[in-house]
Amino acid sequence: QMQLVESGGGLVQAGGSLRVSCAASVSGRAFNRYTMGWFRQAPGKEREFVAAINWSGRSTTYADSVKGRFTISRDNAENTVYLQMDAMKPEDTAVYYCAADFAPLSTVLRTTSQSFDYWGQGTQVTVSS
Repeated sequence: QMQLVESGGGLVQAGGSLRVSCAASVSGRAFNRYTMGWFRQAPGKEREFVAAINWSGRSTTYADSVKGRFTISRDNAENTVYLQMDAMKPEDTAVYYCAADFAPLSTVLRTTSQSFDYWGQGTQVTVSS
């Protein structure tokens, strides 16, 4: 079982930066056996993949829309995953969700929401123009 709690959302101006965090409470399986991902959902749109990081942190993947601007990282000792967002644009405005995919020792990063087993409640990020 895993519970995920996002934090760090807020309002930022276009071109600015924001870091969102996701703290995991885990029972049974260790946090470092999960691939962690970030998704987002804007009003009236479907939830979309943003970024994912494998169990060790050595493998990451990003949506084309955020590549070069966003950075995903994790601290397995703290059971936390981060999303650093730089050079933000108004189109980045969305609710950002943290998700976990049980994938021990995997280097293959899945990016579909159906692959992820656990989800946080989301944190609102708003980028003003």
